[in-house]
Amino acid sequence: MVICVYTEDRWDDIVASVASVREQSRPALEILVVVDHNPALLRRLAKRYGDDGCAGDGVRVLANAGPRGLSAGRNTGIAASSGEVIAFLDDDAVAERDWLRHFAEAYADPRVMAVGGRTRPVWASRRRPAWFPEELDWAVGCTYRGLPPGRVRVRNVLGGNASFRRSAFELAGGFASGIGRDGDRLPLGCEETELCIRLTRAVPGAVLLIDDRSVIHHRVPAARERFGYLWTRSYAEGLSKALVTRSVGAQKGLASERRYTTRVLPAGVARGLRDALLGRPGGAGRAGAIVAGLTAATCGYAVGTLRARRSGGRYAVAAGEPAGLRPAKEAGA
Repeated sequence: MVICVYTEDRWDDIVASVASVREQSRPALEILVVVDHNPALLRRLAKRYGDDGCAGDGVRVLANAGPRGLSAGRNTGIAASSGEVIAFLDDDAVAERDWLRHFAEAYADPRVMAVGGRTRPVWASRRRPAWFPEELDWAVGCTYRGLPPGRVRVRNVLGGNASFRRSAFELAGGFASGIGRDGDRLPLGCEETELCIRLTRAVPGAVLLIDDRSVIHHRVPAARERFGYLWTRSYAEGLSKALVTRSVGAQKGLASERRYTTRVLPAGVARGLRDALLGRPGGAGRAGAIVAGLTAATCGYAVGTLRARRSGGRYAVAAGEPAGLRPAKEAGA
């Protein structure tokens, strides 16, 4: 079980995240807290959970052994883990009690290589902004409207609420560096999308699932409730998608996005306009936000495609076993 952290500003969130894993109905084999190039936070967490990063009540604290960024932090956690299944949780999210149990049930099928869950937003303002459409909840790291309910097969899981077999990394490599989050810089993404596509190429019969019973609650700070963040995040998503498609091709890289942009988003715009005509709060704002988000993502994709053509792509994948991945010692997340 891996939680990647990078800032002391999220101290209370980190503590709550670790506590939620400790309280699982199916206990985690271990909890690895990986600190991304922040010595002060590393010392503070080591003091709380065990000096020098030693185990304390099943919690280990360790430094990111790779370059700055979420992908390298996750690869560090993979390398240090000992379970046959490795789960990932965002540092500003808490998991419901049966989160890991539902993940584990899916792995009874040997074809299953990854399982994700449902992520629900916890808004800083205590309620969803009237203008913010559920179709764009992915922009704040949450499950968006348009995904099918239940336990369903998907192209990719979302990294902040996900699990993988250890063999997935042995066969496909780790998370790509140079793509995805890097602290408070431009909010890029898609590292888990790229990994999942690479995994299904390496293992053609691989099954990837989302089980919406595996629920986490993800905090959305006030800064992300603003339209400016939505625009920036959508633009960054377009940049990220361009890198992914440069690597895996548009057919795979944009397969889910085609349905989303041709069916889910138009339905959301129509719903917003209908609500506006009926005098319901935020209807016009939601319709406008969808159009603006799609526009920003399209612009980002165009810019990212041009940059990728000039540079040949700007991310690297740890081939085979990421960061010295060791063989599994025993089952567990």
